[in-house]
Amino acid sequence: MSYFPAFLKLDNKKILIVGGGNIAYEKLERLLDFTSNISVISPKISEIMNKTIKEKTLHVENREYKTGDIKDFAIVIVAVDDISLQEKIFSESKKYKCLCNAVDSVDYCDFIFPSYIKQDDLTIAISTSGASPAMAKQLKSYIKNLLPSGLSDFLAQMKALRKTLPKGRERMKMLEKKAADYMRLHSDG
Repeated sequence: MSYFPAFLKLDNKKILIVGGGNIAYEKLERLLDFTSNISVISPKISEIMNKTIKEKTLHVENREYKTGDIKDFAIVIVAVDDISLQEKIFSESKKYKCLCNAVDSVDYCDFIFPSYIKQDDLTIAISTSGASPAMAKQLKSYIKNLLPSGLSDFLAQMKALRKTLPKGRERMKMLEKKAADYMRLHSDG
């Protein structure tokens, strides 16, 4: 079954990463594009992850995971090789009603991390529902090369314009025309 695409608002949502290796660091980097309300629990933390944790002043506990550690978190990322710990944390996440992602174990995931492009307000997510993360990565590069330069500036102008116009059909039609004109001007066809 495919994953439902959704963009989550992470304001006031606490995130826990269990693990401190390379994969945990990759997840940390991606999450930092959207929030810094992140805590880490791991007995060992890679040098680069530790550096980022200190730079971003994130909460860290250098120890093994204990039952109940996830109770105050909205999202938990389990980035450890121990499959039994992944299963345990996933099962526990149901009790606390937090979303869980166990890296490389789709059976223990409520969601997956898509490949994505982030440029200021623009975020484009690409997923193959786990069938081929390599293809998602290739599609990301392909799509990124198609984006017109100056798109971030245009989106900032559109955002400001939306705030000044009253809501309704006329605003919607005018903004749609502006967006279509912009894309027509910047497309190859």
